[in-house]
Amino acid sequence: MADDRLSRVFSALADPTRRDIVARLADGDATVNELAEPYDVTVQAVSKHIKVLEDAGLVSRTRDAQRRPCHLEGEVLDLMTRWIERYRREAEDRFRRLDAVLEQMGERPAPHPRHEEEAS
Repeated sequence: MADDRLSRVFSALADPTRRDIVARLADGDATVNELAEPYDVTVQAVSKHIKVLEDAGLVSRTRDAQRRPCHLEGEVLDLMTRWIERYRREAEDRFRRLDAVLEQMGERPAPHPRHEEEAS
């Protein structure tokens, strides 16, 4: 189930506009109209982007009198961070092992190239 959620999150973040919306919501809650201001698209188009982010669990909307602010759901970012961190640690472990092998190889004397006379 977590993998399906993770797939939805990464899929939602594949769009640069949605990534920008997430970055803006990291600064604080905002309405769809406020989020739509810097884009050269309709409020309805931004609303569709918000819906994708909501379906992925990245964003929620609440009621505040007449306002319906969008809120970034931080625990979903934690899910992504844990997934990324796992593979980052595995990659670092592989690089450390490779460094150790290369260091051992560097301690051995390099093989001497054959002289042309010996090769003939």
